[in-house]
Amino acid sequence: MRVDPRLQRQDLALAAAIGVGAIISAALGAVAGLYGDKQAPMWAAVVYAIVLAGAIAVRRRWPGTVAVVTAAAYFAAVTWHVPELYAGNIAMFIGFYTVGAVSPDRRRALWVRAGITIGMFVWLLTVTFVEATHPADDSLSRAGAFSPFVAYALLNILVNALYFGGAYFFGERTYAASLQRRALQERTAELEHERERTAAQAVALERVRIARELHDVVAHHVSLMGVQAGAARAVMDKDRDAAARTLGQVEASARDALYELRQLLETLRSDGDADAPSTVGLAGLADLVAESASAGLPATLTVIGEPHPVPDTVQVSLYRIAQEALTNARRHAGRDAAADVRLRYDDAGIELEVTNTGRPVARMGRGLGLVGMRERALAVGGTIEARPREHGGFLVRATVPQAAVALATTGDADA
Repeated sequence: MRVDPRLQRQDLALAAAIGVGAIISAALGAVAGLYGDKQAPMWAAVVYAIVLAGAIAVRRRWPGTVAVVTAAAYFAAVTWHVPELYAGNIAMFIGFYTVGAVSPDRRRALWVRAGITIGMFVWLLTVTFVEATHPADDSLSRAGAFSPFVAYALLNILVNALYFGGAYFFGERTYAASLQRRALQERTAELEHERERTAAQAVALERVRIARELHDVVAHHVSLMGVQAGAARAVMDKDRDAAARTLGQVEASARDALYELRQLLETLRSDGDADAPSTVGLAGLADLVAESASAGLPATLTVIGEPHPVPDTVQVSLYRIAQEALTNARRHAGRDAAADVRLRYDDAGIELEVTNTGRPVARMGRGLGLVGMRERALAVGGTIEARPREHGGFLVRATVPQAAVALATTGDADA
């Protein structure tokens, strides 16, 4: 398995410490006469130290093999009376612990540790049986039901049980902690990816909103100014006063367009999260209808029902829908067309209907106008119907249910 270079360097430092410690411990044990005349020569202790250090150095790469090697080396060292016990005990604990802490194959890790533990207890019971059946002169007394020898044997079993049990427990805890840490890292990466994706979506939605606002402002006012300028040119030679009035309307339309564009730019430059308040709403429908009439498209406004407070977001959306519908009518309905704007309030919600007469519509267009109207209606939880009329002209009907109006009211209050 692949090992982090930083962890590999730590293992090499630990292996060096184990190797040096084993040699020093063996030298001191030889001087102290740990096994008396039966102890192995010093070169065996050096080989033993090298085996332990080499195993610890690669413990993360081959944890199961390292655990078996350190356990076998320890058993061999004790059997052949190598005068070193402490570094070997530490190395075997590390190997046993590492299997549980890092091995990805949990079944194999379980069998390796179970095999080492069973082997250790079999070896310990065998040594105890041999010593019990071949007592030496200087051995512990075996007299009594709970003799010093039995107490010493039970103490060895208890210490080894705690030794291997502790290594098993800490290995399992470390592996569980690593799984939790990995899951947390994956979750953090997912959240970071989701944050980036949300930010990208927010940017895309903001671009769509800006494009929609620009389309509404520019398309309406430029179209209106084009019609008014054409009308002024047509009557310039016959009625200079009428031409002057029409050019004044062109000037007013230009000022309105510049004002709305300035408002849009202030929104874009705003440091806050909330949008700058819009200057258009349902109260401006009368001016919008009058403006359309002055541009050559006779239009009427009818308000049905008792007006009630409507959130700013809904007002802006309905105003822009009416503006786009009238702009399209001026463009495509023909010279003798007329428009009718109806705003209906009732308990079910609010409805805006814009109809116009004029030439029949052969097929629906694919421009941004219809798309923008549909997006504005959906943005406030409403629906929109846009279709040709049977006897010529076009119908646009936007409906915002009362539930969506209430939700938009809550959103505006929160903002």
